[in-house]
Amino acid sequence: MLEKETIKFEKTVVVGIITQHQNEEKLNEYLDELEFLTYTAGGEVVKRFSQKMERPNPKTFLGTGKMDEINHYVKEHSINTVIFDDELSPSQQKNITKILNCKVLDRTNLILDIFAQRAETSYARTQVELAQCQYLLPRLSGMWTHLERQKGGIGMRGPGETEIETDRRIVRDRIALLKDKIKVIDKQMSVQRSNRGAMVRVALVGYTNVGKSTLMNVISKSEVFVENKLFATLDTTVRKVVIKNLPFLLSDTVGFIRKLPTQLVESFKSTLDEVREADLLLHVVDISHPDFEDHIESVNQILADIKSADKPTIMVFNKIDSYKHLTIDQDDLITEKTTKHYTLEEWKDTWMSRMGENRALFISALNKENFEEFREKVYEAVREIHITRFPYNKFLYPDYKEAPEDKNAD
Repeated sequence: MLEKETIKFEKTVVVGIITQHQNEEKLNEYLDELEFLTYTAGGEVVKRFSQKMERPNPKTFLGTGKMDEINHYVKEHSINTVIFDDELSPSQQKNITKILNCKVLDRTNLILDIFAQRAETSYARTQVELAQCQYLLPRLSGMWTHLERQKGGIGMRGPGETEIETDRRIVRDRIALLKDKIKVIDKQMSVQRSNRGAMVRVALVGYTNVGKSTLMNVISKSEVFVENKLFATLDTTVRKVVIKNLPFLLSDTVGFIRKLPTQLVESFKSTLDEVREADLLLHVVDISHPDFEDHIESVNQILADIKSADKPTIMVFNKIDSYKHLTIDQDDLITEKTTKHYTLEEWKDTWMSRMGENRALFISALNKENFEEFREKVYEAVREIHITRFPYNKFLYPDYKEAPEDKNAD
């Protein structure tokens, strides 16, 4: 008889601050996301703490009163980990750890931990390790107490490296080694990309957990790993896809997130090269998520950072089967109507209507809802790019409705 496996989650509390730039509503959105990140990493959030401040305390991030409150709660409820929503400076992390006497992480550290869990290939592992080493280097003094000062006493004085300097040198050497390793793999991957010939390249981009891999599986009839957790995909998967008789390459890329650590953008440069070199982007959006407009903004910001914002893009609003809007009773004269009350039809009449007929799609990848329309719009967009590149191929690929189905397609 098989034994039932019980998964033990780490007891965790999350902490954030309300500032001039981040009101209470925005903080709650971020903390919801931080909770989901914590769950993905294997933690269970038992309480949230927040404080209203003009700016974070440079020593302990929070005020002394709030730190005492958290300290009391941590001791009383045997909390293993405290996670802060913003990036802590090395000195803040060191001071907070001393006060709370438990594991203290920030959002960046948590995302790096999830990436380390999810990395499957040697390339993804190398990228994650590089990001971790770059994050670790300025924080070494707070990691181990035995590194804080050199041992004194007879026979211990004199020249030589302190332990912390030795450790820093080891980490720096490791960073240099990993960078060289990534350069070699980057070269191999750029050769692979150049060997793909002149086929049109399409990349799926979007926030994490919006259904990119599910869409990839449906359109390419492949088995890419899918899970309802953040960052299920770290390695770029490229598949040849044929719609009707038109072939193109489709790549599934790593999802983006708000406050994405800069170390990750840097170390995942090659993964993002798939986006840079794509001819067409399919920007997938989870329309059932209450903050999907913020998600779009975050993705557009990262696309601008990697100089890919001006590429031809089709917005794919996914998960329409899960979309739910708030309702207002007819006799309710107090509640003001907001975007949270919009139906899908009302959304289509907002800024989405200005995107153009061929630039917005509403689908459910899971239920294949509106999938024929999706195939048609992608076919037409790829065909346009293809015949611009090869005008003599125009007659091979007619309009979608006239094009024959590919006999070799599954």
